[in-house]
Amino acid sequence: MTHLELAEALFDAFADGDADTVRSLCAADVTARQNKSPPMDLDTLIEFALAIHGAVADFRYSDAICTPTASGFVEEHRVRGTLPDGTDLDLAACVVADVRDGKVIDLREYVDGSAAAGLLKAMT
Repeated sequence: MTHLELAEALFDAFADGDADTVRSLCAADVTARQNKSPPMDLDTLIEFALAIHGAVADFRYSDAICTPTASGFVEEHRVRGTLPDGTDLDLAACVVADVRDGKVIDLREYVDGSAAAGLLKAMT
């Protein structure tokens, strides 16, 4: 699987709330960070992703631009859906990933914190 195929499969799994596929595409010792927050392990990453998926109706990614790198990929996309209060979620994100032995070993996601305020409120 190429780095681009891995990225597509990973974000499809996140969009579908498919924890088993996320787990199969990531190394057991993957670390994930959002906006340089403390790192999450694989179980925490999956719990976080499922919490977002559960809080946002019609959760999806759009406008993806993915670029392979020597060590993984960089993907820019929009996170979209409907928040519980009926407002639209439209959040720009950039994800930098490192891949080792065909699995994601490190994910660094950067989002606009002010644009994510509605999402954070929905998750609490």
